[in-house]
Amino acid sequence: MAPLKPNNTFCHLGKYYYSMVVITIFSLHLVCFSFTAAANINNYNGEFSAHLIGKNSSNSPLYNHKNHKNFRRLAGPEMLQSTVATDPDGGGHLMKLSIGTPPFDIYVIVDTGSTLLWIQCQPCKSCFKTKQAIFDPEKSSTYGNITCSESECRLVDEDSPQNYCKDNPQATCMYHYRYVDKSYSTGEVAKEAITLKSTSGTDVILKDIVIGCGQNNSDERAGEYQMGRVGLGHGPLSFISQISPYVGGKRFSYCLVPLDTDPKIESNINFGNGSEVSGKGVVSTPLFDIERSMNKYYVTVRGITIGNEFLPFNSTETLLEEGNMLIDSGSTLSYLPQEFYDRVVNKLVKTLDPKLELINYIDSKNTTSLCINAATISKAPNMAVHFDGGGKLQLTTERYLFRLEEEKLVCLGIRNTNRKAFHSNYTGVFGRNVQGNMLIGFDIDREVVSFKPTNCINIPRAGGANIATHPFSIFSTCLFYLLLIVNLSC
Repeated sequence: MAPLKPNNTFCHLGKYYYSMVVITIFSLHLVCFSFTAAANINNYNGEFSAHLIGKNSSNSPLYNHKNHKNFRRLAGPEMLQSTVATDPDGGGHLMKLSIGTPPFDIYVIVDTGSTLLWIQCQPCKSCFKTKQAIFDPEKSSTYGNITCSESECRLVDEDSPQNYCKDNPQATCMYHYRYVDKSYSTGEVAKEAITLKSTSGTDVILKDIVIGCGQNNSDERAGEYQMGRVGLGHGPLSFISQISPYVGGKRFSYCLVPLDTDPKIESNINFGNGSEVSGKGVVSTPLFDIERSMNKYYVTVRGITIGNEFLPFNSTETLLEEGNMLIDSGSTLSYLPQEFYDRVVNKLVKTLDPKLELINYIDSKNTTSLCINAATISKAPNMAVHFDGGGKLQLTTERYLFRLEEEKLVCLGIRNTNRKAFHSNYTGVFGRNVQGNMLIGFDIDREVVSFKPTNCINIPRAGGANIATHPFSIFSTCLFYLLLIVNLSC
């Protein structure tokens, strides 16, 4: 069949006028596309994201990972992206990144309560057991020790053994970190290349990141895939501070799935511009004096409401101490000062069925939990945390209670701070258990932290700057090609 002839009206148009029509439509199409692209790009400008993934996910350490060969720095609107897995044994969230050249995959606990990124290194004098290989700095071409005379060494925490530096400024800088759960790491301070993936799937290298290369480490609670910790505190050596030039500022947010979630479910962690927490339901409170908070995130809690009764953080005889609650993703459970803890427990017990039996359960690691001798409980009151500034954050029972399936117990996920490991009996810990299904944003530049109850399982995954298709863009594209076809037919 012969092709249809075009209407002569188009063919009789002067070449000049016809060309102007095509150019005009094409220009409008480009303008429309540019504005649409810019609008979407601005939403992601200077941000990168990482997933918090389940232990059986294809992104978890249970699967084999291939090293990547192409690297570049973060540029323009592109975000970085990596994976973070739920620790099968330790209960924490493991962030995946690659270290060294060639890149070596590592999985480190996400910890807002510390600063330094450290991993277990060869030669390892004493390391906790792991199924993962241990990083060997001699096999990396980008690894370099930091000496005592370098400025980064003076930024290492006060607990680190720096006295020897006075006599030997060219000696290798050392660090020593000890945590509330009695775990610790000691080793060399160095600079190394860190590799993360961008949202477009390209590997991005961050050069000269200060890390700790731990050669003497202990962690009784470490899972078999844990290889260290990534400190997300706000100190100068924290991961947040070091990557801030790449992502547009010192801010990040994460959304942790509850601890009992299917391990295949991923949750997110976002860094830089675009990671701000906003919208309906957001509760914000000031971060306690950044300069005095020892590189950690402290907020002021006024009290807790249980049912309809408000319990002040401090008893009436004492003044409220500001910065009395540490937000710590590295702590599985939450803690309250002994006196406040006793009042909270007494009120909770009064709201429960008096027929329920309360027991002190001691686990295999000699840790005591207050538990209810029942597989389930039909009713428990909601809690609400009252922050400085008037914010009120609701805590459902799933956040402060947890089940021990095999023992058929329901236990309180809050403990007291009457332990030697705590530096203060007046400060509590807002642990990982109460942070589940909560989008939490830390804005160090503005000195504020924000909470937003969120279904972290269904939260949109970080992705590239998807260019939304504008209706006019579709129309102009079709019309442009139609006129082009007509012109060729003429």
